[in-house]
Amino acid sequence: MNLKEKLPSANSMQTKLSAVMFFVLLFVLGIDLFIFRQINSAVGRIDAVFSSNVTINDLSDMLGRVQDTVYEYLNTKSSQALENYYRYEQDYRELLGGLNSRNIDSEIKILEKNIGSMSESYLEQTDLTVQAKRGRNVERYKDYYEKSDQLYQYINSYIYRLNTLQFHRNSKNYKLLLSSMNVLEQASMGIMVIVFLVGIFVAILLVRDMIRPLMALSAASHEVAEGNLNIPLLPVISGDEVGVVTNGFNQMLVGIRENIEKLKDSMEKESRMKERELSMEAHLKEAQLKFLQAQINPHFLFNSLNAGAQLAMMEDAEQTGIFLERMADFFRYNVRRTGEDTTLGEEIESVDNYIYILNVRFAGDITYTKSIDAGIEDIRIPSMILQPLVENAVQHGIHDCMEEGEICLSIRKRTDTLNITVSDNGIGLSPEMIDAIMNDPTNSYSPRQSNETLQKHQSTGIAIRNVINRLELYYNQKGLLQITSGGLGFGTQIHITLPLTHGEN
Repeated sequence: MNLKEKLPSANSMQTKLSAVMFFVLLFVLGIDLFIFRQINSAVGRIDAVFSSNVTINDLSDMLGRVQDTVYEYLNTKSSQALENYYRYEQDYRELLGGLNSRNIDSEIKILEKNIGSMSESYLEQTDLTVQAKRGRNVERYKDYYEKSDQLYQYINSYIYRLNTLQFHRNSKNYKLLLSSMNVLEQASMGIMVIVFLVGIFVAILLVRDMIRPLMALSAASHEVAEGNLNIPLLPVISGDEVGVVTNGFNQMLVGIRENIEKLKDSMEKESRMKERELSMEAHLKEAQLKFLQAQINPHFLFNSLNAGAQLAMMEDAEQTGIFLERMADFFRYNVRRTGEDTTLGEEIESVDNYIYILNVRFAGDITYTKSIDAGIEDIRIPSMILQPLVENAVQHGIHDCMEEGEICLSIRKRTDTLNITVSDNGIGLSPEMIDAIMNDPTNSYSPRQSNETLQKHQSTGIAIRNVINRLELYYNQKGLLQITSGGLGFGTQIHITLPLTHGEN
Protein backbone atom coordinates (compact mmCIF):
# COMPACT_ATOMS: atom_id res chain seq x y z
CA MET A 1 0.00 0.00 0.00
CA ASN A 2 1.52 3.32 -1.11
CA LEU A 3 1.15 6.74 0.48
CA LYS A 4 -1.70 7.84 -1.81
CA GLU A 5 -3.78 4.82 -0.79
CA LYS A 6 -3.25 5.61 2.90
CA LEU A 7 -4.42 9.26 2.56
CA PRO A 8 -8.21 9.85 2.49
CA SER A 9 -9.63 10.88 -0.87
CA ALA A 10 -11.48 14.13 -1.48
CA ASN A 11 -14.81 12.26 -1.75
CA SER A 12 -14.40 10.32 1.50
CA MET A 13 -16.69 10.89 4.46
CA GLN A 14 -13.67 11.60 6.60
CA THR A 15 -12.62 14.51 4.37
CA LYS A 16 -16.13 15.96 4.21
CA LEU A 17 -16.73 15.75 7.94
CA SER A 18 -13.25 17.08 8.71
CA ALA A 19 -13.80 20.14 6.48
CA VAL A 20 -17.18 20.92 8.02
CA MET A 21 -15.87 20.49 11.56
CA PHE A 22 -12.87 22.68 10.79
CA PHE A 23 -14.96 25.62 9.58
CA VAL A 24 -17.51 25.26 12.40
CA LEU A 25 -14.79 25.14 15.04
CA LEU A 26 -13.00 28.10 13.45
CA PHE A 27 -16.23 30.11 13.54
CA VAL A 28 -16.87 29.13 17.18
CA LEU A 29 -13.28 30.04 18.08
CA GLY A 30 -13.69 33.51 16.60
CA ILE A 31 -16.92 34.04 18.53
CA ASP A 32 -15.33 32.83 21.75
CA LEU A 33 -12.38 35.20 21.32
CA PHE A 34 -14.73 38.13 20.72
CA ILE A 35 -16.84 37.31 23.79
CA PHE A 36 -13.72 36.76 25.89
CA ARG A 37 -12.34 40.16 24.88
CA GLN A 38 -15.58 41.93 25.71
CA ILE A 39 -15.82 40.23 29.09
CA ASN A 40 -12.25 41.20 29.96
CA SER A 41 -12.95 44.78 28.97
CA ALA A 42 -16.08 44.88 31.12
CA VAL A 43 -14.26 43.39 34.09
CA GLY A 44 -11.50 45.98 33.70
CA ARG A 45 -14.04 48.80 33.72
CA ILE A 46 -15.72 47.35 36.82
CA ASP A 47 -12.37 47.18 38.59
CA ALA A 48 -11.70 50.81 37.62
CA VAL A 49 -15.11 51.85 38.99
CA PHE A 50 -14.36 50.76 42.52
CA SER A 51 -10.60 51.37 42.56
CA SER A 52 -11.19 55.08 43.34
CA ASN A 53 -13.17 54.19 46.49
CA VAL A 54 -10.44 51.81 47.52
CA THR A 55 -7.83 54.56 47.13
CA ILE A 56 -9.87 56.99 49.23
CA ASN A 57 -10.34 54.36 51.97
CA ASP A 58 -6.59 53.71 51.99
CA LEU A 59 -5.99 57.46 52.27
CA SER A 60 -8.35 57.70 55.27
CA ASP A 61 -6.75 54.69 56.99
CA MET A 62 -3.24 56.04 56.52
CA LEU A 63 -4.24 59.50 57.85
CA GLY A 64 -5.62 57.82 61.00
CA ARG A 65 -2.36 55.89 61.48
CA VAL A 66 -0.30 59.10 61.24
CA GLN A 67 -2.50 60.80 63.85
CA ASP A 68 -2.38 57.79 66.18
CA THR A 69 1.41 57.46 66.03
CA VAL A 70 1.81 61.22 66.79
CA TYR A 71 -0.43 60.85 69.80
CA GLU A 72 1.40 57.72 70.91
CA TYR A 73 4.76 59.45 70.63
CA LEU A 74 3.57 62.44 72.64
CA ASN A 75 2.45 60.11 75.44
CA THR A 76 5.28 57.57 75.46
CA LYS A 77 8.12 59.25 73.51
CA SER A 78 9.14 55.73 72.37
CA SER A 79 11.49 55.22 69.45
CA GLN A 80 9.11 52.66 67.91
CA ALA A 81 6.26 55.22 67.83
CA LEU A 82 8.58 57.78 66.22
CA GLU A 83 9.72 55.24 63.62
CA ASN A 84 6.13 54.33 62.81
CA TYR A 85 5.22 58.00 62.45
CA TYR A 86 7.90 58.64 59.82
CA ARG A 87 6.97 55.49 57.91
CA TYR A 88 3.24 56.26 57.89
CA GLU A 89 3.95 59.91 56.94
CA GLN A 90 5.88 58.71 53.89
CA ASP A 91 3.10 56.33 52.88
CA TYR A 92 0.51 59.06 53.30
CA ARG A 93 2.49 61.45 51.05
CA GLU A 94 2.65 58.73 48.36
CA LEU A 95 -1.13 58.35 48.48
CA LEU A 96 -1.54 62.15 48.21
CA GLY A 97 0.44 62.02 44.98
CA GLY A 98 -2.50 60.32 43.29
CA LEU A 99 -4.94 63.15 44.05
CA ASN A 100 -5.79 65.99 41.71
CA SER A 101 -3.72 69.17 42.20
CA ARG A 102 -5.12 71.32 39.36
CA ASN A 103 -8.08 73.69 39.18
CA ILE A 104 -10.82 71.68 37.40
CA ASP A 105 -14.52 72.46 37.33
CA SER A 106 -15.54 69.31 39.19
CA GLU A 107 -16.66 68.96 42.76
CA ILE A 108 -14.71 65.70 43.18
CA LYS A 109 -11.52 67.17 41.72
CA ILE A 110 -11.85 70.33 43.89
CA LEU A 111 -12.25 68.14 47.00
CA GLU A 112 -9.13 66.18 46.03
CA LYS A 113 -7.14 69.42 45.63
CA ASN A 114 -8.38 70.77 48.99
CA ILE A 115 -7.54 67.47 50.74
CA GLY A 116 -4.03 67.66 49.28
CA SER A 117 -3.50 71.25 50.42
CA MET A 118 -4.80 70.63 53.94
CA SER A 119 -2.79 67.42 54.19
CA GLU A 120 0.42 69.34 53.46
CA SER A 121 -0.44 71.79 56.25
CA TYR A 122 -1.35 68.91 58.54
CA LEU A 123 1.93 67.12 57.97
CA GLU A 124 3.84 70.36 58.67
CA GLN A 125 2.02 70.74 62.00
CA THR A 126 2.63 67.09 62.97
CA ASP A 127 6.30 67.48 62.12
CA LEU A 128 6.53 70.63 64.28
CA THR A 129 4.72 68.79 67.08
CA VAL A 130 7.21 65.91 66.99
CA GLN A 131 10.18 68.26 66.88
CA ALA A 132 8.86 70.27 69.85
CA LYS A 133 8.30 67.06 71.80
CA ARG A 134 11.82 65.92 71.08
CA GLY A 135 13.06 69.34 72.30
CA ARG A 136 10.92 69.01 75.44
CA ASN A 137 9.12 72.27 74.67
CA VAL A 138 5.79 71.41 76.29
CA GLU A 139 3.92 74.62 75.48
CA ARG A 140 4.82 74.58 71.80
CA TYR A 141 4.16 70.87 71.06
CA LYS A 142 0.74 71.17 72.74
CA ASP A 143 -0.12 74.15 70.56
CA TYR A 144 1.14 72.38 67.39
CA TYR A 145 -0.76 69.23 68.27
CA GLU A 146 -4.05 71.15 68.73
CA LYS A 147 -3.67 72.72 65.27
CA SER A 148 -2.77 69.36 63.67
CA ASP A 149 -5.74 67.71 65.35
CA GLN A 150 -8.05 70.44 64.03
CA LEU A 151 -6.67 69.92 60.50
CA TYR A 152 -7.06 66.16 60.95
CA GLN A 153 -10.78 66.65 61.66
CA TYR A 154 -11.23 68.86 58.57
CA ILE A 155 -9.38 66.45 56.34
CA ASN A 156 -11.44 63.51 57.59
CA SER A 157 -14.66 65.38 56.85
CA TYR A 158 -13.42 66.22 53.33
CA ILE A 159 -12.35 62.61 52.72
CA TYR A 160 -15.77 61.36 53.86
CA ARG A 161 -17.44 63.83 51.49
CA LEU A 162 -15.16 62.77 48.65
CA ASN A 163 -15.81 59.08 49.31
CA THR A 164 -19.59 59.65 49.29
CA LEU A 165 -19.52 61.55 45.99
CA GLN A 166 -17.21 58.98 44.41
CA PHE A 167 -19.42 56.11 45.56
CA HIS A 168 -22.57 57.69 44.02
CA ARG A 169 -20.80 58.24 40.73
CA ASN A 170 -19.36 54.70 40.72
CA SER A 171 -22.79 53.24 41.46
CA LYS A 172 -24.19 54.89 38.34
CA ASN A 173 -21.28 53.61 36.26
CA TYR A 174 -21.69 50.12 37.72
CA LYS A 175 -25.36 50.03 36.69
CA LEU A 176 -24.38 51.02 33.16
CA LEU A 177 -21.76 48.25 33.08
CA LEU A 178 -24.29 45.70 34.33
CA SER A 179 -26.69 46.62 31.54
CA SER A 180 -23.81 46.30 29.05
CA MET A 181 -22.99 42.87 30.44
CA ASN A 182 -26.62 41.80 30.04
CA VAL A 183 -26.61 42.95 26.44
CA LEU A 184 -23.34 41.07 25.86
CA GLU A 185 -24.80 37.92 27.47
CA GLN A 186 -27.89 38.05 25.27
CA ALA A 187 -25.77 38.62 22.19
CA SER A 188 -23.56 35.66 23.09
CA MET A 189 -26.58 33.41 23.55
CA GLY A 190 -27.99 34.55 20.22
CA ILE A 191 -24.71 33.85 18.46
CA MET A 192 -24.45 30.40 20.04
CA VAL A 193 -28.01 29.58 18.95
CA ILE A 194 -27.17 30.65 15.41
CA VAL A 195 -24.04 28.51 15.42
CA PHE A 196 -26.07 25.55 16.73
CA LEU A 197 -28.71 25.94 14.02
CA VAL A 198 -26.08 26.27 11.31
CA GLY A 199 -24.33 23.13 12.60
CA ILE A 200 -27.60 21.17 12.55
CA PHE A 201 -28.36 22.33 9.03
CA VAL A 202 -24.94 21.31 7.76
CA ALA A 203 -25.18 17.97 9.54
CA ILE A 204 -28.57 17.28 7.94
CA LEU A 205 -27.16 18.03 4.48
CA LEU A 206 -24.26 15.64 5.06
CA VAL A 207 -26.23 12.84 6.68
CA ARG A 208 -28.97 12.89 4.03
CA ASP A 209 -26.55 11.72 1.35
CA MET A 210 -25.24 8.95 3.61
CA ILE A 211 -28.58 7.68 4.90
CA ARG A 212 -30.05 6.53 1.59
CA PRO A 213 -27.36 3.98 0.66
CA LEU A 214 -27.07 2.94 4.30
CA MET A 215 -30.81 2.23 4.49
CA ALA A 216 -30.58 0.12 1.34
CA LEU A 217 -27.57 -1.70 2.81
CA SER A 218 -29.45 -2.29 6.08
CA ALA A 219 -32.47 -3.74 4.29
CA ALA A 220 -30.25 -6.05 2.24
CA SER A 221 -28.39 -7.18 5.37
CA HIS A 222 -31.70 -7.99 7.06
CA GLU A 223 -32.72 -10.14 4.10
CA VAL A 224 -29.42 -12.03 4.24
CA ALA A 225 -29.82 -12.51 8.02
CA GLU A 226 -33.26 -14.05 7.38
CA GLY A 227 -31.63 -16.54 4.99
CA ASN A 228 -32.53 -14.95 1.66
CA LEU A 229 -29.33 -15.10 -0.36
CA ASN A 230 -30.98 -14.57 -3.75
CA ILE A 231 -31.33 -10.78 -3.45
CA PRO A 232 -29.79 -8.66 -6.23
CA LEU A 233 -26.45 -6.97 -5.69
CA LEU A 234 -26.60 -3.35 -4.46
CA PRO A 235 -25.53 -0.50 -6.76
CA VAL A 236 -22.41 1.44 -5.68
CA ILE A 237 -23.45 5.12 -5.85
CA SER A 238 -20.64 7.07 -4.15
CA GLY A 239 -16.91 6.58 -3.79
CA ASP A 240 -16.82 7.25 -0.03
CA GLU A 241 -16.73 4.75 2.82
CA VAL A 242 -20.40 3.83 2.30
CA GLY A 243 -19.59 2.89 -1.28
CA VAL A 244 -16.65 0.81 -0.08
CA VAL A 245 -18.87 -0.98 2.46
CA THR A 246 -21.54 -1.59 -0.18
CA ASN A 247 -18.97 -3.06 -2.55
CA GLY A 248 -17.64 -5.26 0.30
CA PHE A 249 -21.20 -6.42 1.07
CA ASN A 250 -21.69 -7.44 -2.55
CA GLN A 251 -18.42 -9.38 -2.52
CA MET A 252 -19.38 -11.04 0.79
CA LEU A 253 -22.75 -12.08 -0.65
CA VAL A 254 -21.10 -13.65 -3.70
CA GLY A 255 -18.56 -15.39 -1.43
CA ILE A 256 -21.32 -16.79 0.82
CA ARG A 257 -23.13 -18.23 -2.17
CA GLU A 258 -19.94 -19.89 -3.40
CA ASN A 259 -19.07 -21.20 0.10
CA ILE A 260 -22.54 -22.70 0.49
CA GLU A 261 -22.10 -24.65 -2.70
CA LYS A 262 -18.67 -25.87 -1.56
CA LEU A 263 -20.10 -26.72 1.87
CA LYS A 264 -22.83 -28.85 0.31
CA ASP A 265 -20.24 -30.84 -1.60
CA SER A 266 -18.06 -31.18 1.50
CA MET A 267 -20.99 -32.34 3.64
CA GLU A 268 -21.90 -34.98 1.10
CA LYS A 269 -18.32 -36.30 1.09
CA GLU A 270 -18.19 -36.18 4.93
CA SER A 271 -21.48 -38.07 5.14
CA ARG A 272 -20.12 -40.85 2.97
CA MET A 273 -16.92 -40.99 5.08
CA LYS A 274 -18.99 -41.05 8.29
CA GLU A 275 -20.94 -44.05 7.03
CA ARG A 276 -17.70 -45.88 6.38
CA GLU A 277 -16.37 -45.00 9.86
CA LEU A 278 -19.58 -46.22 11.53
CA SER A 279 -19.36 -49.48 9.62
CA MET A 280 -15.72 -49.97 10.72
CA GLU A 281 -16.60 -49.11 14.32
CA ALA A 282 -19.43 -51.65 14.33
CA HIS A 283 -17.05 -54.34 13.13
CA LEU A 284 -14.49 -53.30 15.80
CA LYS A 285 -17.05 -53.48 18.60
CA GLU A 286 -18.11 -56.90 17.42
CA ALA A 287 -14.48 -58.07 17.56
CA GLN A 288 -14.05 -56.59 21.05
CA LEU A 289 -17.20 -58.34 22.24
CA LYS A 290 -15.93 -61.67 21.01
CA PHE A 291 -12.59 -61.01 22.73
CA LEU A 292 -14.30 -60.22 26.04
CA GLN A 293 -16.44 -63.29 25.79
CA ALA A 294 -13.28 -65.38 25.38
CA GLN A 295 -11.76 -64.07 28.66
CA ILE A 296 -12.11 -65.85 32.00
CA ASN A 297 -14.62 -64.32 34.38
CA PRO A 298 -12.90 -63.61 37.77
CA HIS A 299 -16.12 -64.30 39.63
CA PHE A 300 -16.41 -67.68 37.86
CA LEU A 301 -12.86 -68.41 39.08
CA PHE A 302 -13.36 -67.88 42.82
CA ASN A 303 -16.88 -69.41 42.69
CA SER A 304 -15.32 -72.53 41.18
CA LEU A 305 -12.67 -72.50 43.95
CA ASN A 306 -15.44 -72.41 46.56
CA ALA A 307 -17.13 -75.38 44.84
CA GLY A 308 -13.79 -77.26 44.90
CA ALA A 309 -13.39 -76.51 48.62
CA GLN A 310 -16.86 -77.91 49.37
CA LEU A 311 -16.12 -81.00 47.29
CA ALA A 312 -12.79 -81.53 49.16
CA MET A 313 -14.62 -81.32 52.51
CA MET A 314 -17.14 -83.89 51.34
CA GLU A 315 -14.26 -86.22 50.43
CA ASP A 316 -12.51 -85.65 53.82
CA ALA A 317 -9.61 -83.70 52.22
CA GLU A 318 -9.64 -81.03 54.93
CA GLN A 319 -6.31 -79.35 54.13
CA THR A 320 -7.18 -79.20 50.45
CA GLY A 321 -10.54 -77.64 51.30
CA ILE A 322 -8.93 -75.02 53.56
CA PHE A 323 -6.42 -74.22 50.83
CA LEU A 324 -9.11 -73.81 48.19
CA GLU A 325 -11.23 -71.70 50.57
CA ARG A 326 -8.24 -69.41 51.34
CA MET A 327 -7.58 -69.14 47.59
CA ALA A 328 -11.21 -68.17 46.96
CA ASP A 329 -11.17 -65.57 49.75
CA PHE A 330 -7.89 -64.12 48.42
CA PHE A 331 -9.22 -63.73 44.86
CA ARG A 332 -12.60 -62.42 46.06
CA TYR A 333 -10.87 -59.69 48.11
CA ASN A 334 -8.65 -58.64 45.20
CA VAL A 335 -11.56 -58.42 42.76
CA ARG A 336 -13.92 -56.67 45.22
CA ARG A 337 -11.40 -54.11 46.54
CA THR A 338 -9.98 -52.85 43.27
CA GLY A 339 -10.05 -49.06 43.38
CA GLU A 340 -11.69 -48.92 46.87
CA ASP A 341 -10.49 -48.40 50.40
CA THR A 342 -10.88 -51.04 53.09
CA THR A 343 -10.41 -51.70 56.79
CA LEU A 344 -7.06 -52.57 58.28
CA GLY A 345 -8.49 -55.88 59.54
CA GLU A 346 -9.48 -56.95 56.00
CA GLU A 347 -6.10 -55.96 54.67
CA ILE A 348 -4.32 -58.02 57.36
CA GLU A 349 -6.58 -60.99 56.61
CA SER A 350 -5.61 -60.79 52.94
CA VAL A 351 -1.93 -60.94 53.95
CA ASP A 352 -2.66 -63.97 56.15
CA ASN A 353 -4.36 -65.75 53.25
CA TYR A 354 -1.50 -64.92 50.92
CA ILE A 355 1.16 -66.24 53.36
CA TYR A 356 -0.90 -69.40 53.91
CA ILE A 357 -1.12 -70.04 50.15
CA LEU A 358 2.63 -69.51 49.75
CA ASN A 359 3.47 -71.86 52.63
CA VAL A 360 1.32 -74.52 51.03
CA ARG A 361 3.21 -74.02 47.78
CA PHE A 362 6.68 -73.91 49.38
CA ALA A 363 6.08 -76.47 52.13
CA GLY A 364 6.15 -73.93 54.99
CA ASP A 365 9.51 -72.35 54.16
CA ILE A 366 8.28 -68.85 55.10
CA THR A 367 8.13 -67.81 58.75
CA TYR A 368 5.49 -65.09 59.16
CA THR A 369 5.11 -63.10 62.40
CA LYS A 370 2.71 -60.28 63.32
CA SER A 371 2.89 -57.60 66.01
CA ILE A 372 -0.31 -55.56 65.83
CA ASP A 373 -1.89 -53.23 68.40
CA ALA A 374 -5.37 -54.16 69.55
CA GLY A 375 -8.46 -52.21 68.54
CA ILE A 376 -7.20 -50.89 65.21
CA GLU A 377 -8.97 -53.31 62.85
CA ASP A 378 -11.64 -50.75 61.80
CA ILE A 379 -9.18 -48.05 60.66
CA ARG A 380 -9.70 -47.46 56.94
CA ILE A 381 -6.75 -47.43 54.56
CA PRO A 382 -6.34 -47.80 50.78
CA SER A 383 -6.87 -51.36 49.58
CA MET A 384 -4.04 -53.60 48.34
CA ILE A 385 -1.29 -51.81 50.32
CA LEU A 386 0.11 -54.52 52.62
CA GLN A 387 -0.17 -57.58 50.38
CA PRO A 388 1.97 -56.12 47.49
CA LEU A 389 4.68 -55.21 50.02
CA VAL A 390 4.65 -58.72 51.53
CA GLU A 391 4.63 -60.23 48.04
CA ASN A 392 7.57 -58.00 47.12
CA ALA A 393 9.47 -59.21 50.21
CA VAL A 394 8.84 -62.86 49.22
CA GLN A 395 9.62 -62.54 45.52
CA HIS A 396 12.63 -60.22 45.69
CA GLY A 397 13.85 -60.56 49.27
CA ILE A 398 13.76 -64.13 50.53
CA HIS A 399 13.01 -66.12 47.35
CA ASP A 400 16.70 -66.74 46.58
CA CYS A 401 17.86 -66.58 50.19
CA MET A 402 19.76 -69.64 51.39
CA GLU A 403 18.38 -69.30 54.92
CA GLU A 404 14.79 -69.82 56.01
CA GLY A 405 12.75 -66.79 54.99
CA GLU A 406 11.28 -64.58 57.67
CA ILE A 407 8.68 -61.85 57.20
CA CYS A 408 7.48 -59.65 60.03
CA LEU A 409 4.45 -57.33 59.94
CA SER A 410 4.36 -54.65 62.66
CA ILE A 411 1.50 -52.15 63.06
CA ARG A 412 1.53 -49.55 65.85
CA LYS A 413 -1.00 -46.81 66.53
CA ARG A 414 0.33 -43.49 67.78
CA THR A 415 -1.52 -40.31 68.73
CA ASP A 416 -2.13 -39.10 65.19
CA THR A 417 -0.35 -41.66 62.99
CA LEU A 418 -0.46 -45.34 62.13
CA ASN A 419 3.05 -46.82 61.76
CA ILE A 420 3.36 -49.95 59.59
CA THR A 421 6.60 -51.88 59.02
CA VAL A 422 7.15 -54.86 56.68
CA SER A 423 10.60 -56.40 57.18
CA ASP A 424 12.39 -59.45 55.81
CA ASN A 425 15.74 -61.19 56.27
CA GLY A 426 16.40 -61.43 52.54
CA ILE A 427 19.21 -60.29 50.27
CA GLY A 428 18.73 -56.59 51.14
CA LEU A 429 19.24 -53.47 49.03
CA SER A 430 22.14 -51.13 48.48
CA PRO A 431 21.66 -47.33 48.87
CA GLU A 432 21.80 -46.97 45.07
CA MET A 433 19.03 -49.53 44.67
CA ILE A 434 16.86 -47.80 47.27
CA ASP A 435 17.38 -44.42 45.58
CA ALA A 436 16.48 -45.87 42.18
CA ILE A 437 13.33 -47.57 43.54
CA MET A 438 12.12 -44.41 45.30
CA ASN A 439 12.90 -42.02 42.46
CA ASP A 440 12.93 -43.86 39.12
CA PRO A 441 12.23 -47.59 39.05
CA THR A 442 13.20 -47.77 35.36
CA ASN A 443 16.85 -46.88 36.08
CA SER A 444 19.44 -49.62 36.43
CA TYR A 445 21.33 -49.73 39.68
CA SER A 446 24.80 -50.89 38.74
CA PRO A 447 26.49 -51.85 35.46
CA ARG A 448 27.77 -55.02 37.21
CA GLN A 449 24.30 -56.41 37.87
CA SER A 450 23.11 -59.27 35.71
CA ASN A 451 20.04 -58.84 33.52
CA GLU A 452 18.05 -61.18 35.79
CA THR A 453 18.92 -59.19 38.93
CA LEU A 454 18.23 -55.94 37.13
CA GLN A 455 14.79 -57.11 35.99
CA LYS A 456 13.90 -58.28 39.50
CA HIS A 457 14.79 -55.00 41.16
CA GLN A 458 13.10 -52.99 38.43
CA SER A 459 9.87 -54.91 39.02
CA THR A 460 10.39 -54.35 42.76
CA GLY A 461 10.57 -50.62 42.16
CA ILE A 462 7.46 -50.63 39.97
CA ALA A 463 5.39 -52.48 42.65
CA ILE A 464 6.54 -50.17 45.45
CA ARG A 465 6.02 -47.07 43.29
CA ASN A 466 2.46 -48.20 42.66
CA VAL A 467 1.86 -48.37 46.43
CA ILE A 468 3.54 -44.98 46.93
CA ASN A 469 1.41 -43.34 44.22
CA ARG A 470 -1.84 -44.69 45.64
CA LEU A 471 -0.91 -43.58 49.17
CA GLU A 472 -0.09 -40.06 47.94
CA LEU A 473 -3.39 -39.83 46.02
CA TYR A 474 -5.42 -41.16 48.99
CA TYR A 475 -3.85 -38.97 51.70
CA ASN A 476 -2.75 -36.07 49.47
CA GLN A 477 0.71 -36.17 51.08
CA LYS A 478 4.18 -37.21 50.03
CA GLY A 479 6.90 -39.09 51.91
CA LEU A 480 4.54 -41.64 53.50
CA LEU A 481 6.73 -44.66 52.57
CA GLN A 482 10.41 -45.11 53.34
CA ILE A 483 12.82 -48.02 52.61
CA THR A 484 15.78 -48.91 54.80
CA SER A 485 18.33 -51.75 54.56
CA GLY A 486 21.60 -52.69 56.20
CA GLY A 487 22.97 -53.41 52.75
CA LEU A 488 23.24 -56.49 50.58
CA GLY A 489 22.65 -59.59 52.71
CA PHE A 490 21.06 -57.80 55.67
CA GLY A 491 17.38 -57.73 54.79
CA THR A 492 15.00 -54.86 53.98
CA GLN A 493 12.50 -52.81 55.98
CA ILE A 494 9.62 -50.84 54.46
CA HIS A 495 8.13 -48.22 56.78
CA ILE A 496 4.73 -46.60 56.19
CA THR A 497 3.49 -43.67 58.29
CA LEU A 498 -0.20 -42.97 57.69
CA PRO A 499 -2.03 -39.95 59.16
CA LEU A 500 -5.13 -40.77 61.20
CA THR A 501 -8.28 -38.87 60.36
CA HIS A 502 -10.50 -37.31 63.03
CA GLY A 503 -12.83 -40.21 63.03
CA GLU A 504 -10.02 -42.75 63.57
CA ASN A 505 -8.30 -41.09 66.59
